Parts: sequence; structure tokens; C-alpha cells
Amino acid sequence: MPLSTFSKIIYPESDGQPLADNTIQFRLIVTIQGGIDALFLENPNVFVAGDLFWYPVEGEPWIRQAPDVMVVIGRPKGDRRSYKQWEEDNIPPQVVFEIASHSNTKTELEETKRYFYERYGVEEYYLFNPQPGILKGWQRDNEVLQPIPRMSGWISPRLGIRFELEQGNLQLYHPDGERFASFVEIIEQRRLEKRAREQAEFAQRNAIPKLLAMGLTVEQIAEALSLSVETVRAIAER
Repeated sequence: MPLSTFSKIIYPESDGQPLADNTIQFRLIVTIQGGIDALFLENPNVFVAGDLFWYPVEGEPWIRQAPDVMVVIGRPKGDRRSYKQWEEDNIPPQVVFEIASHSNTKTELEETKRYFYERYGVEEYYLFNPQPGILKGWQRDNEVLQPIPRMSGWISPRLGIRFELEQGNLQLYHPDGERFASFVEIIEQRRLEKRAREQAEFAQRNAIPKLLAMGLTVEQIAEALSLSVETVRAIAER
């Protein structure tokens, strides 16, 4: 039997470069990726990834990009070693984000990558340069990614999120108005909410004996404090 003249095509999963060059870039990438993933938490067919190789053309592994964040609406969640478009119902990422670092050039981000995204089907391309705090965006018009004239206050047609520049910092907002938060901010918010609940519960426990002493019934106290009668009775009997 003759040996096959065809060799297996290798699609690299890494270019050997770090995810980010600095803490600002890393924090933004993680916050954007996590915030969009959370936005579509209940939708099993939205795939969100950060720094993942996207191969749009089968058999041509040199044609690739690894957007800092990419969103594919219409493909299931799950782990991938790369995004090979021909294995994904030929659906390209509709939205991509790039966060500039000192190693990036304007030509690379606004020409080379933009032309790539334009050619291979991206509908929305967003670019933020933390220093000096410049936000740009492009939206598909037929076959061309056209510049978005004003990004501050812009709402993504595909994602529904709002872009704002606040003192030179990029802030993204969910459709309900909630701001995208970093992991540390989320943990701190949970701590504050827990502390507030504990303080409210402590105040209620202290109020029950005083209200009983004033002559209120267990039922009246329960209604006034929005507690169950059983809860009020249990605290009163301690």
C-alpha cells in the first residue's frame, strides 16, 4: 500500500505571546469577556472567548487572528483549543474586541486586523487604547466595516451593551444599566451586600423585644418588619 502524500495540517493553538502586556490590558480583557459571558449566561448558544485563535479557512492555518475577546452568537458554549470556523457551522465571530498595548501599532490594529475582520465576516469591531484612553469602533455596512462616528454612549446592536468613556477609562454597561465589574469588584460588592443583610437582620432582632414591650402582637411585628410570624416568635422566645 503506497504511503499517503498528504500530511496532517497543524493548526497552532498558541503563538507563544502572552495574553496581555500589562495589568490594565489584562484586567480589561478579563472583565469584558466575563461580563459578556455573564450577559448571555442563560443562552446556551453564545460562545465568548479571550485570546483564542480563530481560523476562518480550512486548510490554511496561516490565516488566523486571536482577538482579545470574541463573541459568536449561534454556537454552543464550551471549551475549545481554537475556533475552527468550518467546524462551527461556518459562523464567524460577530463581535470582536482589541485592547491595545505598547507592543501594538496603529497600522496593526486599525488596518491589518480591521481588514481581516472585515474580510471574514465580523459585524462589530471595538478597539480601546488605555493610554491615552481612545475608544474606536467599526460596524459592518454590507461588505465594509465603517467607522462609528461617536463611541461614547454607543449601544452595540448585537450585544445591547453600552460603551462609555469616563475620565479616559472604558466602561461597559449591561442593557439593564449595571456596569461591567472586575472580579475583585464583584467580590467586594457581595461582601457589602452580605454586611448590609447582617446589619438589617441584627436591627430586626433588636427591634422585636422593644416592639413586644410596647404591646404589639407577634403578628403585628411580623407584618411591620416583613418577617414570618414563626421567625418573630422564635426570636421572641430566645
